[in-house]
Amino acid sequence: MIKILIIEDDSELALILTNYLTKYDMEVIGAEDPYIGLSLLTQHDFDLIILDLTLPGMDGLEVIPKIREISNIPIIISSARDDITDKVIGMERGADDYMPKPYDPRELVTRIKTILRRTSNIEERKSQREELFVADAKAREIRFKGKSLELTAAEYDILLMLLQHKNGSVSREQLLYESEHIDDDSSVKNIDVIISRIRQKIAKIDPDNIYIKPIRGVGYLLTDRA
Repeated sequence: MIKILIIEDDSELALILTNYLTKYDMEVIGAEDPYIGLSLLTQHDFDLIILDLTLPGMDGLEVIPKIREISNIPIIISSARDDITDKVIGMERGADDYMPKPYDPRELVTRIKTILRRTSNIEERKSQREELFVADAKAREIRFKGKSLELTAAEYDILLMLLQHKNGSVSREQLLYESEHIDDDSSVKNIDVIISRIRQKIAKIDPDNIYIKPIRGVGYLLTDRA
């Protein structure tokens, strides 16, 4: 469920928007006072903020940088002020969209979904960029720092298992018996040989760090921390 914070001192409008957004599987919490809104932001995990500009105690344009001090949450400005300067300043300070009142609530729903879809895609791409190891099950491929590792079937099995247990230890026995491409009659010492080969292939891309670490008496651990 999408969770929305509305900072709006017009209680009638806030109620209308709340009732409408609820129909679209959105949970809405409202605050008439900007200071209360900022406090709620530290207490709950919201997906988006709808922010009025004309607020008691603090102008909405001043609220935006205070939000940005604690969160990158998307902000939609909802204001009856139609001065282009307000829109420009609002966007420069970190707002994601500006909707001049009055507007159709259906458009608000569309704007919310569009912004959340865009920010979700950005976060997903950012996460993928930050992941050192990325596995592609369909292609049976593992990329390290964006480069494909040329792995044998057994090496792929072992590295994939380590990746699935990232930052946790995996025993040599588990690596041996759960691999589809290692003979069950093989010695666990064969795992050490395969691990050594995988390390060498990783080192060709990053020779300065060791990502597969031995766990004495147990097996190995894959870390994604350089």
